[in-house]
Amino acid sequence: MAAVRELRRKPIGGLTVEDMRLLIRQDVGLAYLPPLAVEVLQNDPLAEGDMYEGDLLAAVLTRSAEVWREIPELGRDVRLIVSELAEVPPALKHDIEGFLAR
Repeated sequence: MAAVRELRRKPIGGLTVEDMRLLIRQDVGLAYLPPLAVEVLQNDPLAEGDMYEGDLLAAVLTRSAEVWREIPELGRDVRLIVSELAEVPPALKHDIEGFLAR
């Protein structure tokens, strides 16, 4: 939690992929961070923080359905991103299936 508190003080434009992954996983800044994360994912769908290939995508995919109801156009963008993945890493398969099932 100390890392999250520290990141909340960091300018949003200075956040790294790992910073976004961590904050999104903790449901912090969900009004602002998912659009930034999707921009990154449009350029690199398997963008990697400190955990594994595609961990930013996993963080985005696993947010509650409420997040996607509030920003449906972003949900459409995420669906397009995952539909264009040539190969799905095993670590993401379950998260993608859950997101698409909503």
